[in-house]
Amino acid sequence: MATFGSFALIIALALAAYNLFAGAVSLRLLATGQAARVAPERLADTARRAGIAGFVAVTAAAFALVFAALTNDFSITYIMEHSNRALPWPYKFAALWSGQEGSLLLWAWLLGIYGFVLRLRHKTDVKLFAYAGTILAGIQLFFLAILNFAAPPFSVLKGGIPEDGNGLNPLLQYPEMVIHPPMLYLGYVGFAVPFAFGLGALMMRYPGEKWIKITRVWTLVSWLFLSCGIFLGMHWAYAVLGWGGYWGWDPVENASFMPWLTGTAFLHSVMMQEKRGMMKSWNVWLIFSTFMLTLLGTLLTRAGLVSSVHAFAQSSIGTWFYVFMVIVLAVCIFAYILQRSHLKTDNHLESLVSRESSFLFNNLVLLVACFVILWGTLFPILSEYVQGTKVTVGAPFYNAVAVPIGLFLLFLTGVGPLLPWRAASMRAIKKNFIVPVIALWATVIVCMVGGARPWDDTGFVQGKFYALVGFALSAAVMVAILSEFYRGARVIAKQTGKNLVAATYLLSRRNTRRYGGYLVHIGLVIIIVGLCGAAFNKNVEKEMGLHDKMEIGPYVLEGLGFSQDSNLNYDSEFATLDVQKGGKSVFQLSPEKRVYHASQQPQTMVAIHSNPFWDLYVVYEGVNPGTGQPIIKAFLNPLVGWIWGGFALLVFGTLFAIVPPLTPATAALKVPARAATAEPAVAGSAQGGRG
Repeated sequence: MATFGSFALIIALALAAYNLFAGAVSLRLLATGQAARVAPERLADTARRAGIAGFVAVTAAAFALVFAALTNDFSITYIMEHSNRALPWPYKFAALWSGQEGSLLLWAWLLGIYGFVLRLRHKTDVKLFAYAGTILAGIQLFFLAILNFAAPPFSVLKGGIPEDGNGLNPLLQYPEMVIHPPMLYLGYVGFAVPFAFGLGALMMRYPGEKWIKITRVWTLVSWLFLSCGIFLGMHWAYAVLGWGGYWGWDPVENASFMPWLTGTAFLHSVMMQEKRGMMKSWNVWLIFSTFMLTLLGTLLTRAGLVSSVHAFAQSSIGTWFYVFMVIVLAVCIFAYILQRSHLKTDNHLESLVSRESSFLFNNLVLLVACFVILWGTLFPILSEYVQGTKVTVGAPFYNAVAVPIGLFLLFLTGVGPLLPWRAASMRAIKKNFIVPVIALWATVIVCMVGGARPWDDTGFVQGKFYALVGFALSAAVMVAILSEFYRGARVIAKQTGKNLVAATYLLSRRNTRRYGGYLVHIGLVIIIVGLCGAAFNKNVEKEMGLHDKMEIGPYVLEGLGFSQDSNLNYDSEFATLDVQKGGKSVFQLSPEKRVYHASQQPQTMVAIHSNPFWDLYVVYEGVNPGTGQPIIKAFLNPLVGWIWGGFALLVFGTLFAIVPPLTPATAALKVPARAATAEPAVAGSAQGGRG
């Protein structure tokens, strides 16, 4: 398999090089109108076919590495280092991305998949797709060069072949880790496609905003995959690391969050370009920056630049990435300077109280958040380079800056839908904002009465104050978004005779992009409510012998037993705890600690009981060597389940936004015949007002 895989990568490299060269030459000939022995169109088609063949070659290489892991081929260094015989087969498959070489192969393979789909759809707009395909070939060439020369995944061991491998990192031996890294990489790699379209459209001075419409689904899908990767990573950190939290501002967490922020800004600001012909330069640089940040994220994860529980590789491939990122930046700057006259805006901001201004402020705040996180992430590297001492920036720095920024973004999320394009009248502001403001202050009162106050026995607590603000703003934003559904549905219900539920469905299907976006916003609001619950977390730690008890919140935990177990893959110690509430036993929990045979590394398996109000989160921390007593740590984490529920709604809303809207003819079939003639007016009144 080593020979087959290496040969497949060499073939893929040659095909990518031909794709880039032939594609560039054909586009140059088409641009200059020069004659050639081979017609430019035919040369471009051979380049496209080379890209498709390159996908087949990279797929063969990825298959070879996975097959080697499944068949325990320890003659390959990578398999020996990241797998072992007793490893369950799903984790052997996950070995593909558990180390540096495999994860780079995954990057190249996923890019090949995206490129394959793009090249099959080339007839949508042949010239623009040719530009995008050629740019993707350049990116693919970079990763295949690394795989062939700097980080080959099929290196063969010198000397004897071991009987068994070192095993997979224990932190990766968790079901979510079979899907979390691929999701994250699908998001990273996916943003290469809108980047390629954006750069290609700029190079060819593509007229109008059609390139944005072509790439909208590509961008949404990439953003969705990246969102899934981030939230699956949060849940993995929560369930496996045993520290009671889900986001620690770890450098690799930040690396995934930064392109998510700029990608979110891009998705919002392209609406300005589509509807008003504004922010053209802004949009181009947003997608350029997003792609550059995905490269930075891959570099941080795989080059060992930062210390992170998420980074599983140390290497010297950093120089390759630095050079490539400089080349990409230089190409972007050159193309922008050469074609900047093509990006002149068609309209200008007419009022600060308008939907345009809310989009603008939203973009600025997202970019400020991205810059702050980027500064904090790179500060240890910069400080070591300047002072010779690595200074780490911790969670307090990020929280002090990111929390106020997040609350302001939440405010803008509610304000945007309530403002019209161009300018808003004072009458419209009063009419649209009065109910959300009432909801805001009603929530403040309910929270204060319910005990969610911004102080405790020690005095004012900033985190609890921010949480109270978050709860209040979330209620206001939720009411603002739901009012948009209600107003439109009420008009349709009046005209068609349908009930509000059916009218809301019809309204949403007519403009899936808009109302899918609203569902995403509702999901984000629910997520923020869950995040605000962290200000009221409780925890307690205690040595617990048989029948010893520990109290936390409304629960009493009693030790029923402490046992050991073993299998071919790991040894384990676990506790059996009876959880009582109100003097009655309600359920049992069994937190566990494992030590894997192959690597002799430990892993924590947390026991979690969830309900809509809080999570009871219990960790078995091992035995105190001095006393021989097991140590149990328990957390009571309010509203964590809201984070995962909000994420599910975010996924649904994004998928709904991708669904094609009902055409006027199709929509007419969904209303009674007596109302069919009124339907165009309904559409205008329900949707046209604020776009």
